Amino acid sequence: MNAIISASELASELAGDNPPVLLDVRWQLSVARANGEPAFDGRAEYAAGHLPGAVFVDLDRELAGAPGAGGRHPLPDLAVFGAAMRRAGVSARRPVVAYDGGQGWAAARAWWLLRWAGHPNVRVLDGGLPAWRGPVETAVPTPAEGDFAPVPGAAGLLDADGAAALARSGVLFDARAGERYRGEVEPIDPVGGHIPGAVSAPTTDNVTEDGRFRPAEELRARFTTLGVSEGADVGVYCGSGVSGAHEVLALAVAGIPAALYVGSWSEWSSDPRRPVAVGPDPQ
Repeated sequence: MNAIISASELASELAGDNPPVLLDVRWQLSVARANGEPAFDGRAEYAAGHLPGAVFVDLDRELAGAPGAGGRHPLPDLAVFGAAMRRAGVSARRPVVAYDGGQGWAAARAWWLLRWAGHPNVRVLDGGLPAWRGPVETAVPTPAEGDFAPVPGAAGLLDADGAAALARSGVLFDARAGERYRGEVEPIDPVGGHIPGAVSAPTTDNVTEDGRFRPAEELRARFTTLGVSEGADVGVYCGSGVSGAHEVLALAVAGIPAALYVGSWSEWSSDPRRPVAVGPDPQ
């Protein structure tokens, strides 16, 4: 099963006998206003118009735990995550499609979490809401309660030690912008640089200008050039486990399984005992 779905394919499935559950996961990393509230409000965007039947999912509160020693977006409490998915109508027998405002990071986080928690059929709308050409609505739906019960472990998950080991034994991709990887700038975390041995692979290079994924063959060629060989163990991290999920999704489109280090650089850099590498070289 493909990990992404086009807008035209989604329109066809929504008219079918077993339409997918739609999750609106609009979110973006943004600075806070003077009152401490985020400058971007996904709920307001959702209220202004969303795909018919879509339910809003809050990335910070339902797809992640509270920020702390585990990073800015650690794994959510399974009870909170499971309840959010059931509220949205998610069941094991129905497909799920997640979408966001077009960047794809937040939708990919929902995709990865559902896969990790055992859902067998979840995809991301390629290009997000901007790719949709059908109707939108402002009414808030009340879907029937779903029966999805998270069973963790169906997708690869790394902790800090696992990420460090994979950087030595396999391929560990750093999905952040190159200048953050090199340690030239660090606008968010305590220190700039990367996990020693990690390879720079900005997630922005996986998509075209309109935010849609490049063809599978192009993605496969990109990751091969960056060091992925047949049978290699592959992992990904980013700043806090959101854009890294998008890179895992790109790897899935390319047919390459990969694990996600959810704590990512926000967890790694919080411990001064962990080594930090700078510059363009993985070492």
